[in-house]
Amino acid sequence: VEYTDVKLCLLFGPCCCRRCLPTSSMVAIPGGVFTMGTDEPEIQQDGEWPARRVHVNSFYMDQYEVSNQEFERFVNSTGYLTEAEKFGDSFVFEGMLSEEVKAEIHQAVAAAPWWLPVKGANWRQPEGPGSSILSRMDHPVLHVSWNDAVAFCTWAGKRLPTEAEWEYSCRGGLEKRLFPWGNKLQPKGQHYANIWQGVFPSNNTAEDGYKGTAPVTAFPPNGYGLYNIVGNAWEWTSDWWAVHHSADEAHNPVSILLAYMRAQLPLATWVWLLIRNLLFFAPLCVSHYKSPALK
Repeated sequence: VEYTDVKLCLLFGPCCCRRCLPTSSMVAIPGGVFTMGTDEPEIQQDGEWPARRVHVNSFYMDQYEVSNQEFERFVNSTGYLTEAEKFGDSFVFEGMLSEEVKAEIHQAVAAAPWWLPVKGANWRQPEGPGSSILSRMDHPVLHVSWNDAVAFCTWAGKRLPTEAEWEYSCRGGLEKRLFPWGNKLQPKGQHYANIWQGVFPSNNTAEDGYKGTAPVTAFPPNGYGLYNIVGNAWEWTSDWWAVHHSADEAHNPVSILLAYMRAQLPLATWVWLLIRNLLFFAPLCVSHYKSPALK
């Protein structure tokens, strides 16, 4: 499961997740070879380059992101408390907040001032005190940390996908395409994902029908039958994030740092390092407004 929205088959991601291992809501992803990354990244800092050939084994992936309803079942079953609840705050996109709430906030992330720290924001009240998920039980769960995602996956008997598994499944069997459905963002004028429309970050025209998140069943699935694999919410993978990748052909790759820790350090040590570093360098799950650069 990744730390994002929940797609349970190797995907329990950035604020939502997906998981791996077969269940009724999962689809079988056949193993194969694909070109991962791109040699023409739109944003260099995203670390999507270079393009490289990658082999992945077959696996199962959750068809949908993890919904608030599903995450609530996990919490009710285990009594789990998310890290946003423990910390007492989380980041919320400014466009989702009232002027009264924003007036009480006096700090922001310098490089991304549209993300504001809101006291009391967590998965139950995504926009802070006064907000609720009651009308959004079929939307992806938000404000879920990597550790929260792993806890959910463990409860479900699944795991987070690697970055390679995630990108392979995201592409839906297509090669060298900008999006999982082709090269046009809106084929025949149809919306295929919940992303930002308008002038970012000041005006979201919501032409796709949603200003915030959308139901996990919204929009057409990709070639593998996965829904909302682009947009809606960020999703976690199991890998350590990196910006430098080898151009060499690889088989079932994982982050170099993670592979090193597994090979060189005692289990308890690398798990502690993973928790300390991955958790505190990753934001809690939030709405995802921009599609990834798939090429």
